[in-house]
Amino acid sequence: MKDQIIYGRNIVLEELEKKRVHKIFLQKGKQDGSLRKIIGKAKAQGIIIQNVNKEKLDSFSEGGNHQGVCAYVSDFSYSTFEEVFNHLEKREEEPFFVLLDGIEDPHNLGAIIRSAHQAGANGVILPKRRSAQVTSTVYKTSAGAVSHIPIIQVTNLSQTVMKLKEKGLWIFGTDMGGDPYYRTNLTGPLGIVIGNEGKGIGKGLKKHLDGILSIPMVGQLDSLNASCAASIVFFEVLKQKHEKTKTLL
Repeated sequence: MKDQIIYGRNIVLEELEKKRVHKIFLQKGKQDGSLRKIIGKAKAQGIIIQNVNKEKLDSFSEGGNHQGVCAYVSDFSYSTFEEVFNHLEKREEEPFFVLLDGIEDPHNLGAIIRSAHQAGANGVILPKRRSAQVTSTVYKTSAGAVSHIPIIQVTNLSQTVMKLKEKGLWIFGTDMGGDPYYRTNLTGPLGIVIGNEGKGIGKGLKKHLDGILSIPMVGQLDSLNASCAASIVFFEVLKQKHEKTKTLL
Protein backbone atom coordinates (compact mmCIF):
# COMPACT_ATOMS: atom_id res chain seq x y z
CA MET A 1 0.00 0.00 0.00
CA LYS A 2 1.40 3.37 -1.02
CA ASP A 3 1.20 6.52 1.03
CA GLN A 4 -0.79 9.46 -0.33
CA ILE A 5 -0.10 13.17 -0.25
CA ILE A 6 -2.81 15.34 1.27
CA TYR A 7 -2.76 19.10 1.63
CA GLY A 8 -4.61 21.91 3.38
CA ARG A 9 -4.63 22.76 7.08
CA ASN A 10 -8.02 21.35 8.10
CA ILE A 11 -7.50 18.08 6.25
CA VAL A 12 -4.03 17.56 7.75
CA LEU A 13 -5.41 18.28 11.23
CA GLU A 14 -8.22 15.76 10.75
CA GLU A 15 -5.79 13.08 9.62
CA LEU A 16 -3.51 13.84 12.59
CA GLU A 17 -6.50 13.19 14.85
CA LYS A 18 -6.89 9.79 13.17
CA LYS A 19 -3.14 9.13 13.56
CA ARG A 20 -2.72 8.41 9.85
CA VAL A 21 0.00 10.98 9.13
CA HIS A 22 3.58 9.76 8.59
CA LYS A 23 5.42 12.93 7.58
CA ILE A 24 4.61 16.63 7.31
CA PHE A 25 6.01 19.22 4.92
CA LEU A 26 5.75 22.86 6.04
CA GLN A 27 6.42 25.94 3.98
CA LYS A 28 9.53 27.72 5.18
CA GLY A 29 8.77 30.84 7.18
CA LYS A 30 5.13 29.88 7.89
CA GLN A 31 4.10 28.94 11.42
CA ASP A 32 1.00 31.06 11.91
CA GLY A 33 -2.40 30.15 13.35
CA SER A 34 -3.47 26.56 12.75
CA LEU A 35 0.01 25.61 11.53
CA ARG A 36 1.21 25.89 15.13
CA LYS A 37 -1.52 23.45 16.14
CA ILE A 38 -0.41 21.05 13.38
CA ILE A 39 3.20 21.31 14.54
CA GLY A 40 2.22 20.64 18.15
CA LYS A 41 0.16 17.55 17.31
CA ALA A 42 2.84 16.23 14.96
CA LYS A 43 5.58 16.60 17.59
CA ALA A 44 3.39 14.90 20.19
CA GLN A 45 3.05 11.92 17.83
CA GLY A 46 6.73 11.86 16.93
CA ILE A 47 6.04 12.70 13.27
CA ILE A 48 8.86 14.01 11.10
CA ILE A 49 8.39 17.66 10.07
CA GLN A 50 10.35 18.94 7.10
CA ASN A 51 10.52 22.61 6.11
CA VAL A 52 10.49 23.08 2.35
CA ASN A 53 10.05 25.93 -0.09
CA LYS A 54 6.69 26.89 -1.55
CA GLU A 55 7.58 25.43 -4.93
CA LYS A 56 7.97 21.98 -3.37
CA LEU A 57 4.51 22.20 -1.80
CA ASP A 58 3.08 23.46 -5.09
CA SER A 59 4.51 20.35 -6.72
CA PHE A 60 3.08 18.02 -4.05
CA SER A 61 -0.38 19.59 -4.33
CA GLU A 62 -0.24 19.84 -8.13
CA GLY A 63 -1.04 23.52 -7.90
CA GLY A 64 -3.82 23.13 -5.30
CA ASN A 65 -4.25 25.50 -2.36
CA HIS A 66 -2.02 23.77 0.18
CA GLN A 67 -2.12 26.65 2.72
CA GLY A 68 1.52 26.01 3.60
CA VAL A 69 1.27 22.34 4.55
CA CYS A 70 1.27 18.90 2.91
CA ALA A 71 1.53 15.48 4.52
CA TYR A 72 2.06 11.82 3.77
CA VAL A 73 -0.82 9.66 5.03
CA SER A 74 -1.57 5.95 4.91
CA ASP A 75 -3.32 4.84 1.74
CA PHE A 76 -7.07 5.40 2.02
CA SER A 77 -8.93 2.60 3.77
CA TYR A 78 -12.23 1.69 2.10
CA SER A 79 -15.10 0.34 4.18
CA THR A 80 -17.08 -2.88 3.73
CA PHE A 81 -20.84 -3.45 3.62
CA GLU A 82 -20.60 -5.57 6.75
CA GLU A 83 -18.98 -2.74 8.72
CA VAL A 84 -21.54 -0.18 7.57
CA PHE A 85 -24.63 -2.35 8.12
CA ASN A 86 -23.40 -3.45 11.56
CA HIS A 87 -23.03 0.22 12.48
CA LEU A 88 -26.53 1.00 11.18
CA GLU A 89 -28.07 -1.89 13.11
CA LYS A 90 -26.45 -0.77 16.34
CA ARG A 91 -27.80 2.75 15.85
CA GLU A 92 -31.16 1.51 14.50
CA GLU A 93 -30.84 3.78 11.47
CA GLU A 94 -32.45 3.34 8.07
CA PRO A 95 -29.77 3.19 5.39
CA PHE A 96 -29.25 5.94 2.84
CA PHE A 97 -26.55 5.10 0.29
CA VAL A 98 -25.14 7.06 -2.62
CA LEU A 99 -24.03 4.95 -5.59
CA LEU A 100 -21.78 6.47 -8.25
CA ASP A 101 -21.85 4.98 -11.74
CA GLY A 102 -18.54 5.99 -13.30
CA ILE A 103 -17.84 9.45 -11.88
CA GLU A 104 -14.47 10.16 -13.50
CA ASP A 105 -13.57 13.68 -12.34
CA PRO A 106 -11.97 13.63 -8.86
CA HIS A 107 -13.32 17.13 -8.22
CA ASN A 108 -16.85 15.88 -8.86
CA LEU A 109 -16.22 12.85 -6.66
CA GLY A 110 -14.98 15.03 -3.80
CA ALA A 111 -17.91 17.42 -4.13
CA ILE A 112 -20.44 14.57 -4.19
CA ILE A 113 -18.87 12.94 -1.12
CA ARG A 114 -19.02 16.28 0.70
CA SER A 115 -22.72 16.75 -0.13
CA ALA A 116 -23.54 13.13 0.71
CA HIS A 117 -21.97 13.51 4.15
CA GLN A 118 -23.68 16.84 4.83
CA ALA A 119 -27.06 15.41 3.77
CA GLY A 120 -26.76 12.46 6.13
CA ALA A 121 -25.87 9.61 3.76
CA ASN A 122 -24.53 6.49 5.47
CA GLY A 123 -22.09 5.56 2.73
CA VAL A 124 -20.83 6.21 -0.79
CA ILE A 125 -20.44 3.25 -3.15
CA LEU A 126 -18.22 3.38 -6.22
CA PRO A 127 -16.93 0.80 -8.70
CA LYS A 128 -13.28 -0.25 -8.61
CA ARG A 129 -12.91 0.30 -12.36
CA ARG A 130 -13.79 3.16 -14.69
CA SER A 131 -14.26 5.53 -11.77
CA ALA A 132 -12.27 8.13 -9.89
CA GLN A 133 -10.97 6.84 -6.56
CA VAL A 134 -10.05 8.64 -3.35
CA THR A 135 -6.93 10.75 -3.98
CA SER A 136 -5.43 13.91 -2.51
CA THR A 137 -7.63 15.95 -4.87
CA VAL A 138 -10.73 14.17 -3.59
CA TYR A 139 -9.60 14.74 0.01
CA LYS A 140 -9.29 18.46 -0.66
CA THR A 141 -12.45 18.87 -2.74
CA SER A 142 -14.50 16.99 -0.16
CA ALA A 143 -13.24 19.39 2.54
CA GLY A 144 -12.20 16.33 4.55
CA ALA A 145 -15.58 14.58 4.29
CA VAL A 146 -13.84 11.39 3.13
CA SER A 147 -12.72 10.99 6.73
CA HIS A 148 -16.30 11.11 8.04
CA ILE A 149 -18.37 8.92 5.69
CA PRO A 150 -17.77 5.27 4.75
CA ILE A 151 -16.71 4.78 1.14
CA ILE A 152 -17.15 1.32 -0.33
CA GLN A 153 -15.54 -0.10 -3.47
CA VAL A 154 -17.47 -2.75 -5.41
CA THR A 155 -16.71 -4.87 -8.46
CA ASN A 156 -20.18 -4.80 -10.01
CA LEU A 157 -22.61 -1.95 -9.38
CA SER A 158 -25.65 -3.81 -10.79
CA GLN A 159 -25.08 -6.73 -8.43
CA THR A 160 -24.66 -4.25 -5.58
CA VAL A 161 -28.03 -2.66 -6.41
CA MET A 162 -29.69 -6.09 -6.32
CA LYS A 163 -28.01 -6.84 -3.00
CA LEU A 164 -29.27 -3.58 -1.51
CA LYS A 165 -32.80 -4.19 -2.80
CA GLU A 166 -32.77 -7.59 -1.09
CA LYS A 167 -32.06 -5.70 2.12
CA GLY A 168 -35.17 -3.59 1.59
CA LEU A 169 -33.73 -0.47 -0.03
CA TRP A 170 -35.50 1.42 -2.79
CA ILE A 171 -32.97 2.47 -5.43
CA PHE A 172 -33.53 5.54 -7.61
CA GLY A 173 -31.37 7.00 -10.33
CA THR A 174 -31.03 10.60 -11.46
CA ASP A 175 -31.58 11.27 -15.17
CA MET A 176 -33.82 13.10 -17.61
CA GLY A 177 -37.31 11.85 -18.39
CA GLY A 178 -38.19 10.70 -14.90
CA ASP A 179 -40.53 11.93 -12.19
CA PRO A 180 -39.72 15.28 -10.53
CA TYR A 181 -37.50 14.42 -7.58
CA TYR A 182 -39.64 16.36 -5.09
CA ARG A 183 -42.78 14.35 -5.95
CA THR A 184 -41.15 11.02 -5.08
CA ASN A 185 -41.23 9.54 -1.58
CA LEU A 186 -37.56 9.45 -0.58
CA THR A 187 -38.01 8.38 3.03
CA GLY A 188 -37.17 4.92 4.31
CA PRO A 189 -34.24 2.68 3.27
CA LEU A 190 -32.86 4.33 0.17
CA GLY A 191 -30.14 4.40 -2.47
CA ILE A 192 -29.54 7.21 -4.97
CA VAL A 193 -27.53 6.50 -8.13
CA ILE A 194 -25.60 9.32 -9.80
CA GLY A 195 -24.43 8.61 -13.35
CA ASN A 196 -21.31 9.41 -15.32
CA GLU A 197 -20.70 13.07 -16.17
CA GLY A 198 -21.34 12.54 -19.88
CA LYS A 199 -23.04 9.17 -20.39
CA GLY A 200 -25.30 9.16 -17.35
CA ILE A 201 -26.40 5.87 -15.80
CA GLY A 202 -25.54 2.76 -17.81
CA LYS A 203 -28.44 0.90 -19.46
CA GLY A 204 -27.59 -2.35 -17.70
CA LEU A 205 -27.76 -0.69 -14.30
CA LYS A 206 -30.80 1.44 -15.09
CA LYS A 207 -33.05 -1.58 -15.64
CA HIS A 208 -32.53 -2.63 -12.00
CA LEU A 209 -33.66 0.71 -10.55
CA ASP A 210 -37.02 1.36 -8.91
CA GLY A 211 -37.41 4.72 -10.62
CA ILE A 212 -35.76 7.74 -12.20
CA LEU A 213 -35.66 11.15 -10.54
CA SER A 214 -35.48 14.26 -12.71
CA ILE A 215 -34.75 17.89 -11.88
CA PRO A 216 -37.05 20.32 -13.74
CA MET A 217 -35.04 22.99 -15.57
CA VAL A 218 -35.93 26.03 -17.69
CA GLY A 219 -32.53 27.00 -19.14
CA GLN A 220 -31.09 26.23 -22.57
CA LEU A 221 -28.78 23.45 -21.32
CA ASP A 222 -29.99 19.87 -21.02
CA SER A 223 -28.27 18.93 -17.77
CA LEU A 224 -26.51 20.05 -14.60
CA ASN A 225 -23.03 19.21 -13.38
CA ALA A 226 -23.14 15.77 -11.72
CA SER A 227 -22.17 17.08 -8.28
CA CYS A 228 -24.71 19.92 -8.49
CA ALA A 229 -27.55 17.56 -9.45
CA ALA A 230 -26.49 15.15 -6.73
CA SER A 231 -26.64 17.88 -4.06
CA ILE A 232 -30.17 18.90 -5.04
CA VAL A 233 -31.47 15.34 -4.68
CA PHE A 234 -29.49 14.53 -1.52
CA PHE A 235 -30.89 17.51 0.34
CA GLU A 236 -34.41 16.65 -0.79
CA VAL A 237 -33.85 13.30 0.94
CA LEU A 238 -32.77 15.12 4.10
CA LYS A 239 -35.76 17.47 3.86
CA GLN A 240 -38.26 14.63 3.50
CA LYS A 241 -36.72 12.63 6.34
CA HIS A 242 -36.88 15.69 8.58
CA GLU A 243 -40.51 16.38 7.66
CA LYS A 244 -41.41 12.74 8.33
CA THR A 245 -39.75 12.85 11.73
CA LYS A 246 -41.57 16.07 12.65
CA THR A 247 -44.89 14.51 11.62
CA LEU A 248 -44.25 11.44 13.75
CA LEU A 249 -43.31 13.61 16.71
